[in-house]
Amino acid sequence: MTQRVFITGGASGLGRALALRYAKDGARVCIGDINPEQGAGVEQEINTAGGEGFFIECNVRRLTDLEKARDAVVEKWGGVDVVINNAGVASAGSIEETSIADWEWILDINVLGVVRGCKAFTPQFKEQGSGAFVNIASMAGLMLAPLMDSYNVSKAGVIALSETLSQELRDDGIHVSCVCPAFFQTNLASTMRSDIPGVQQNVNKLMKRSSITAEDVAEDIVRSVDNKSFWVLPHAKERRMWMLKRHAPKAFDWLMHQESKRWMSKMGGKAKA
Repeated sequence: MTQRVFITGGASGLGRALALRYAKDGARVCIGDINPEQGAGVEQEINTAGGEGFFIECNVRRLTDLEKARDAVVEKWGGVDVVINNAGVASAGSIEETSIADWEWILDINVLGVVRGCKAFTPQFKEQGSGAFVNIASMAGLMLAPLMDSYNVSKAGVIALSETLSQELRDDGIHVSCVCPAFFQTNLASTMRSDIPGVQQNVNKLMKRSSITAEDVAEDIVRSVDNKSFWVLPHAKERRMWMLKRHAPKAFDWLMHQESKRWMSKMGGKAKA
């Protein structure tokens, strides 16, 4: 059966990688994005890669946009099988430095954007008796490094929502996957807000050094939907650290403190020895 997939933020980065990965399997892929020019380009790429592409302008800050996207996909393809809540932005800064406006901006996109996606498509999934949500969180929501306050909170919110919905919707035939990558090669830093000098350059360096690509993460996500697994943790080192946090919290706290001092030094913050 040909899969029908909707991806927010599908015109670039991980969203684009996911669109093209599903296109390789011949899927029908609708990408929702705020960039019409890039979106039209990826629509063509999907068609070239073997899928059926469809772009719709969609801002995850508006529930009506997501409802329109849902209605358009249902009208065009008769339903939807996978909804990937991928659109997101980045921020860096301490509790003192980050403005309330920046807190509201990132929570509105990273948390409420996912909430809106789930809210808009849940009735359709229930009507079908099946469907899968893939919510893109981050290791930042599990590991909680300093100077990433608002970003950490936003991604922890996505994790909490995903765990909740996994229980809430399971008996309706709806699967939920929660994706928590660490640094990988993507364009997330291009939207970053921060008052820390040079932070975008430092984050870009960490992303470029990663051996994990957006295509690698996309492959893990497709597998998680097929296998109906909840956690998608693509990075081996961070996956081990998360296990340490769960099973040996004191050891994790000591290691995290050492890592945090190095991280704060790179980010331009001050850490006490």
